[in-house]
Amino acid sequence: MQKEVVYQSTNTYDTLNEFTSETKTVWLVFHGIGYLSRYFIRLFQNLDPKENYIIAPQAPSKYYKNNDYKKVGSSWLTKENTQTETKNVLNYIDSVIEAEKLPSTTKFIILGYSQGVSIASRWIASRQIRPDGFVMVSGGFPKELEKEDFTFLTKKTKVTHILGEKDPYFEIAKVEAEKIRVKDILPLIEFKSHSGGHELNIETLKNIV
Repeated sequence: MQKEVVYQSTNTYDTLNEFTSETKTVWLVFHGIGYLSRYFIRLFQNLDPKENYIIAPQAPSKYYKNNDYKKVGSSWLTKENTQTETKNVLNYIDSVIEAEKLPSTTKFIILGYSQGVSIASRWIASRQIRPDGFVMVSGGFPKELEKEDFTFLTKKTKVTHILGEKDPYFEIAKVEAEKIRVKDILPLIEFKSHSGGHELNIETLKNIV
């Protein structure tokens, strides 16, 4: 018999740059599988440090990536106990945002890369967040989410999907079918691409909103 308990847990998250009166944009960025947030956040170092403040939550499930047990990666979710784990992760993100006490005067962009797309989109839908920008990079959209889950969004939120033209994880036919599905859910979405593979190309993020 499988049982369940509720307990308090502690997790880290990383930030890049300082939030000051000169900060124009706050980014909440979700890494992909295999990353640690402290490494993922370095991808945003080329954004103007005076104008951009980056927050990178850390996926709670850690594992050793190789048999030498030296490199550590992490994962947001698996197919095991997904509903409960999703609730735990979303509650953790709530705590991150509460701890940061962000003002409403700056632009707020939510970005998900690879597996991080599923977390970013679920958090937006479940908490009815209205960011200035929602960026999906090289990731699949959760199958359980529907158009009705995003009716609260307005034209204020610019939605962008970015995919590498040489991404080995996506077949053209499946990508086109997914575009049609996501376009129906988020009608204002804009699809972009870069010449690379399954990667976050920082140049495609500049002037995104």
